[in-house]
Amino acid sequence: MTNTKDTKSTARTQSSPDAPKDGAPNDDDSEGEDDTVTDDRPSPMEVLREARAQLAELTGMTAESVSSFAQTENGWSLEVEVLELERVPDTMSLMASYEVELDPEGMLTGYRRVRRYERGRSDAHRTGGR
Repeated sequence: MTNTKDTKSTARTQSSPDAPKDGAPNDDDSEGEDDTVTDDRPSPMEVLREARAQLAELTGMTAESVSSFAQTENGWSLEVEVLELERVPDTMSLMASYEVELDPEGMLTGYRRVRRYERGRSDAHRTGGR
């Protein structure tokens, strides 16, 4: 069985006849190497899932939906709808929108409630281009 996980530098050091004996990389054969940096940022879906989970853990309320989502200079900004008070009938349940801020890695840095409303009511005070 062969090891298929050899990196370029390992393969170069092992197979190059003019490789330094101390195992140091050879300075003159740097051309052709891939110097790209991998992007370790979470995907948008990972950010959404993590934001909902973190908000639920902090507030004790279940996030029902994400009504807005944007990448910012400082990370991510979301507006998350949560059920604050369940009532019968369900259309009378009390809902709330929370503005949630996350850092570039998707960790929650802050949140605040921006409005409360009954589930069955239209939102007269917000026009938002609708």
